[in-house]
Order: sequence, then structure tokens, then C-alpha cells
Amino acid sequence: MSPRPRRSYDQYCSAARALDAVGDRWTLLIVRELLAGPRRYTDLHADLPGVSTDVLASRLKDMERDGLATRRRLPPPGAAYVYELTARGRALLPVLEALGAWGAGELGERRPTDAVRAHWFALPLLRALREAGVTEGVVEVVLEEGTFHLHAGARAEQEGEPLYGDGPAPGPSDARLVLDAVTCAALGRGEVGLREAVRAGRVEVTGDGTAAKALRED
Repeated sequence: MSPRPRRSYDQYCSAARALDAVGDRWTLLIVRELLAGPRRYTDLHADLPGVSTDVLASRLKDMERDGLATRRRLPPPGAAYVYELTARGRALLPVLEALGAWGAGELGERRPTDAVRAHWFALPLLRALREAGVTEGVVEVVLEEGTFHLHAGARAEQEGEPLYGDGPAPGPSDARLVLDAVTCAALGRGEVGLREAVRAGRVEVTGDGTAAKALRED
């Protein structure tokens, strides 16, 4: 499938130019998924419920054309194609974080039709960790909806490492957090800080790493 001709607002404005590249439906959510690192098409489709195969393929082609993502083949025995963000695509992280903070007040209670994936809470929790003074380390997060892990701190953001991943941490973690989606949403809205939530018993912290110690400090 060849990329569609680029649509443009034809306005000499940086916001309009940005929307030319990422304003289509699903594009920024694909970026959210690729912040976890290289992903296969089938994995992307599974974690973007509601997107059609044609639309997903079209958006990925557009993102390749616009320099936001690349496609490459994994070496054997994987031998599958994966998509990953370029440096330009990863530069959208603060945009997604700001958009998530702005939209956090719209969450309210989960609707019966709402899909959810545990790792969708990764970006607000990364911001909450920064605000709590956690500047490095791997943090494992356990929700009723599933488990994922975060790579906290500026190094992962600056060096192009995955910011989060599904499932438990692949090795020893610096902290393990157990909480619920309601608390995650409150952290995203800024109604409570992470350390405050730990002190209030809304977040259980275990581990002996620097991150765990920082979160347990009074």
C-alpha cells in the first residue's frame, strides 16, 4: 500500500505543520505504542483496539514517509518486521505527556465500551515518578489490568531506549508498585503525588533499589 498524498492545512504556522504530520486519527496513539520500543504490526494492531488493518497500515506508511518511524527486519530466528520510532518520532514524547495531562480530567469512570491496557498508564506514571524525584531505575507496576515495567529517568528518554514494556521487568527491578487504575488516573490528573499516594497506602512499594527508597522517604 503506497502512502496517501500528504494532506496539509497550507498554513505557515508551526502548529499547523505539526498537525499535517501527526493530526490524523491514530497517529499519536501509534507513537504511544512505539515508545515501548520496536513492535510488530500484529502487536500494534492488538494494542490499538478499534483500528482497522487498512488504517493502521496506512498510518504506518505515512509515519515512515514523514520520518517519524522506520521498518526493519529482525535477524534470525525472529525474522519478523518491526516498526520503531526515529529520533523525530521520539521527540513527540512531551507532546503526548502534555496531551495526556490535559485529557486526564476527561477520564472519569471507565465506560462499559472502554478498552484498557495496563501499559496505557505508563506515560502518566513516568511523569509522576519524575515529580517524585525518581531519576533512574526500572520500576515494575502491577495493576488489576496487568503488569508492565517502566524505565525511569532522563537516560532512557535521551538515548532512545524503550520507555516501558509489557509484563514484569526482564531483570531485577529497582522498585515494584502495586496500585489500581483509579489511583493511576488521580496521579495523571495531578490530584495526588506519588509519594503522597504511597504514604496514604494507595500505592504499595516494595524493593531495595534507589527508586523504592526514594518513594518511601518522608
